[in-house]
Amino acid sequence: MTSDEDKLFEVFGQLAPGEQDTLIAFAEFLVARRVEGAERPPEPVALPRPADETVAMAIRRLVRTYPMLDRRRLLGETSKYMAQHALEGREAAAVIDELEAVFARHYLQMQSAK
Repeated sequence: MTSDEDKLFEVFGQLAPGEQDTLIAFAEFLVARRVEGAERPPEPVALPRPADETVAMAIRRLVRTYPMLDRRRLLGETSKYMAQHALEGREAAAVIDELEAVFARHYLQMQSAK
């Protein structure tokens, strides 16, 4: 294991379970945005929002719902809302509502650009 991997495991172990979920979701988001060149469906995939969904779970769901979006363009806004929840204690439901609006807006912008 490299020193960076050791450091990541050390930091991960110091986080609360909810914060660990957030870190995992963010890491998955970073990996997903690197996928390029894959044929993407033109329409969002309808995935229902679970009642007890966390912010991390919502990001995963929205990435699967909108696989055609360029995740690099979503990174700034997604990170901002994730931080509001994880660091500032903003209510998860409100953050998830905002994230859904961000993804929908980016999808509409992508559609209008065609």
